[in-house]
Amino acid sequence: MTFVAYPALTATSARDWATVHAAHSRRITPVVAVVYGALSAAGVWALATLALTPWLGVAVAGAALTAAATAFLAAPTHTRLAREGPRPDLVRRLVRADAIRLAGAVLTLTGALGVVP
Repeated sequence: MTFVAYPALTATSARDWATVHAAHSRRITPVVAVVYGALSAAGVWALATLALTPWLGVAVAGAALTAAATAFLAAPTHTRLAREGPRPDLVRRLVRADAIRLAGAVLTLTGALGVVP
């Protein structure tokens, strides 16, 4: 998203916005469902089967940050963008939400690498 999808969205003209954004939303929804479903399952499995270490805490916190940014920032912003069009403040909010998700993903990866012996 950070390096491909959102730059393409931000470069879309206001005239083409509705079509491009709707296509993006249709394509990304199943991906989001699979990724966050798998991330949730992995987190539950890890918490249930591994010793709670600081590294595992970092991984779980990163995953939670990523999911929260998606649920509470990106998804509602996409809804508003679909309704209101490419308002600059909403596009900036979407890009910020994605930066938060990227930070969460980096934390998750860092923690997961620390968990691995």
